[in-house]
Amino acid sequence: MRIVSLLPAATEIVALLGASDHLVGVSHECDYPDIVGSRARVTRATIPDTHDPAAIDAAVREQHEAGLALFAIDEARVRALHPDVLLTQALCEVCAVRESDVRALASRLSPEPRVVTLGGTSVDGILDDIRTVGEALGASDEVEETLAGLRDRIRHVHETLKAAQAPRPRVALVEWTEPVYVAGHWGPEQIKRAGGIDVLGVAGAHSVPVSMDALREAAPDIVLFAPCGYSVAAAAQEARRCLTKPEWEWLADRQVWAMDANGLTSRPGPRVVDGIEAMARIFNPSLFTEVAGAHAVRVR
Repeated sequence: MRIVSLLPAATEIVALLGASDHLVGVSHECDYPDIVGSRARVTRATIPDTHDPAAIDAAVREQHEAGLALFAIDEARVRALHPDVLLTQALCEVCAVRESDVRALASRLSPEPRVVTLGGTSVDGILDDIRTVGEALGASDEVEETLAGLRDRIRHVHETLKAAQAPRPRVALVEWTEPVYVAGHWGPEQIKRAGGIDVLGVAGAHSVPVSMDALREAAPDIVLFAPCGYSVAAAAQEARRCLTKPEWEWLADRQVWAMDANGLTSRPGPRVVDGIEAMARIFNPSLFTEVAGAHAVRVR
């Protein structure tokens, strides 16, 4: 089987199921695990490469309002790879290639590859996506064993918190900074499963912009900076930049952390479980081992 993955989360799922050898092409954003570095890249972004969050937001809005895709597929390269399966998503046009573009491409290929679409908006939905990929790969036994392991890890966090009757801090998960967005989809659920209370996010819903007044008045004890797609280092840099601004002065007496959003919060793949574990270590450090620096760092 020859697989082209157009979604970083799907690439991680394929690798988790031990099928990396079947990956012949991946998106330009696929960066985990290391083995994907040798695979052909079949997509590119169509917005400018910048680290300015306001500029990125403006570019995304401009492209979206014009009806233009944020990502382009190298059709000639995909055709040359002769894929049997194309892995894509139907969750967010800002995060990956549009599903409609993938299906249109598949229809032009001969033989036409199977298109497998992922769209989980919750932790359980992401686990269902892992099963979907496993079934498409004919790896039903491997996927059930993998899912059992992931569920056991989530259960361990829950049982540890329950046994200790751990306090539940109020948490805000900031998914973007200019404008400010709080995380939706699985983010609030990650916080809940990790033992926190999300002060603004709505589980399963789209991420939404919020005013600074609303964020401050929600009175979070802990603010997690995890801008979509940012590494822990980039998130920490952005958090420190925000803390120099007058509008963020209210964070002076709160815990402020930066998280690896790219791997643990904004990517709907198996590492959402790592995200739950990392949050649990932040919220109740006396009950768990220290959070790994590659996952999160305290900024204030």
